[in-house]
Amino acid sequence: MKAMIFAAGLGTRLRPLTDDIPKALVEVNGVPMLELVLRRLSAAGVTEFVVNTHHFHEKIAGWLKAKNNLGFKIELSREEAFPLETGGGLKKAAAFFNYGKPFFAYNSDVYSELDLEALYSAHLASGALATLAVRERPSRRRLLFDVGMNLKGREGEINLPGLKPGAFSGIQVISPEIFSKITETGVFSIIGVYLRLAASGERIKGFEDRSGFWSDIGDMERLEAVRFQAAGEKHDTLRP
Repeated sequence: MKAMIFAAGLGTRLRPLTDDIPKALVEVNGVPMLELVLRRLSAAGVTEFVVNTHHFHEKIAGWLKAKNNLGFKIELSREEAFPLETGGGLKKAAAFFNYGKPFFAYNSDVYSELDLEALYSAHLASGALATLAVRERPSRRRLLFDVGMNLKGREGEINLPGLKPGAFSGIQVISPEIFSKITETGVFSIIGVYLRLAASGERIKGFEDRSGFWSDIGDMERLEAVRFQAAGEKHDTLRP
C-alpha cells in the first residue's frame, strides 16, 4: 500500500519554531510529526511513501537520510519554486501511484486517533473516487454531506435541506482514477477538485471520524494540546 504525506507547508503560525525547521519536523515530545505520521500509516499497512516538500526541503531530506528513512521506502516530491497546495502537490506526484490501487493522503501536521484501516475498508466498499475523514468540530470551511455521506458542497456555498456538515480531518483515501479527472493546473486545493467532481455526479464520500482525539498543530496552542495528548497515550502504554 502507498501513501502521500503533505509536508510542503510554511508553518508561519508556529514561528519561531519554524524559523529554522519545517513544520513537518516540529517535535511532539521528542518525535517529529513526520515520523509520527509515517509510523501511523505503516501500522495501517502502508509500505511506500511520497512526501512533498518545499520549505526547508534540505532539512527534511537530511533528516530522512540520517534516519535511514526509518526503514521505509520513501520518495520526495520537491516543489521548488512555491508550494502547490494539496491538489497541485498530488498531481505532481501522480506517477508514484501508477500501481492501480487506492492510497492514503495525510497532512503531516495532523495528530489523530482515527482507525485508518476502517477508513480504507470503507473506501474500498463504496467504490468512491475519494473518501475523506470528516469530524464534527468548528471550522470555517465545513463540507456538506447527504444521509449516505456523499459530498454535496460546502457550507455557505449551497443551501439544501437535510445536509450534514463535517470538517475535513486532513486524512483521506484516494483511488488513482482521480488523476484523469483533475483538470486543474498550477496551485490548487484537492478539496476544490472534489467539490467540482461531486457537483458533476462523481462519488466523493465522507467517513465520520468519531475517534477520541484529533488536532492539527497549526499554532502553538494546538501544538501544546497535541503534546499533552501524546504524553498521556505514551503513559497509558506503559501501564501494566
